[in-house]
Order: sequence, then structure tokens, then C-alpha cells
Amino acid sequence: MCLTCQRPSLGRRGLFAVGASLLASAAPAARAEGTGRAATPAAALQALMEGNARYVANQPLGRDFAAGRAARARGQAPFAAILGCADSRVVPELAFDQNPGDLFVVRVAGNFVTPAGLGSLEFGATALGTRLILVLGHTRCGAVNATVAALRHGNNPPGHIADVVRAMKPGIEPALAQSGDDLARRAVVANIRHNVRALETATPILADLVGRGALRIAGGLYDLETGRVGLV
Repeated sequence: MCLTCQRPSLGRRGLFAVGASLLASAAPAARAEGTGRAATPAAALQALMEGNARYVANQPLGRDFAAGRAARARGQAPFAAILGCADSRVVPELAFDQNPGDLFVVRVAGNFVTPAGLGSLEFGATALGTRLILVLGHTRCGAVNATVAALRHGNNPPGHIADVVRAMKPGIEPALAQSGDDLARRAVVANIRHNVRALETATPILADLVGRGALRIAGGLYDLETGRVGLV
């Protein structure tokens, strides 16, 4: 299902007007503070991966959460956004060793793009200046496994869980056609890549930012055993 095709098209001037309006609602001091250390998509991705390396090595930076609380009350300045799974074992701020206010996190079981999630990520990119969106999947994902089971055996999950599985099927189904005994990992990776593509082509906002080099969409796989995030 197309998440963006029903939305009205905005020209470059319209996008600028929307962005300017949203930026006006954010705290200028906080924006300047947040974009200083990761002002480009490449720098934002590097900051995430360096933080994950610290997390894996169990060498996080020292944190004083009270010290920046007053500043954060005046506004936020995340340098990257995460589209992550709701799984309780995967906490982006910990996995990337970042402070409160550094990451703009959207979470849903199965880390797939929903209309509300897309709108949230658009707000992060236009109003808060995030330079990177990382679609973060993880090993042993229950939502992915449920979707694989539904595709292979016709399982019908109860309640609104069926809606999650139905939404995830298009991204995961190609993995079933591939050979090999690593279906679980293939399905997780296929789901990540499918949603990266969905965000890269999401008009009118994200696709324009990606095309101008102002934003990058990337995919990452979190290993529950090691805590390491690998790009996919």
C-alpha cells in the first residue's frame, strides 16, 4: 500500500514554506547545539556507529542526565532519527550511547513505515533538522517471525496483530523465495531494506531532502546477542 500517493504534491517553494514554519516553532538555541556535532548525514551516521562501538565495548560516555535538563526543556535538537522496533530489548539511546535529546525515535513492532510514523519522521527532518533516518531492525524479531509464519502457513494472528503482519508482508515475502537456511535473518534484512526504500521515495518531503543530499536514509541490524549494529 502506498503511504504517500494520496497526499497533495508540494513544490520546492511549498516545502520551504512548510519547513520555515516548523523551524520557527523549535527553540533556536537547542537547534544550534544539536546540529553542531553532526551537521551532515555522513557525520550523523558516524556518530551513531561510534556510539554503538562504545556500547558493544561496555565503555559508554559518562552521563549526567540532570545537567542538561533545563536546556532540553527549552527545545530539542536531535541529529538523527530512528525508525525502530517496539521490542523492549532494543533501546536506541543505549545502543548508540546517546544522551536524551540526541535521537528522534519512532517505534512500532516490526519497524515498518506507517502514515503516523512517516509524518513524525518528516517533522524530525523539517522542524528539528535531523540529518539521518536509520531503520533499525533486530535479530529474533517477533513481528518478522509472525509475518514469515503467516506467509508460509497461512497463520491468522488475533486482533490487530493481523494488521501489523499484513503491513509487513510485502517487504518480507521476497525473502521466502530465496534459498538458504538463514530465513530468519533474510526476512529481517528484507524488511529493513523495504522500509528504507519506502522512506527514500516518500513524497513530498523526504524524497526531496534525500535528492538534495540534506538527508540520508540507512538501514541497520541490531544483534541481540552482541549489541552490535551492522549496516544493511
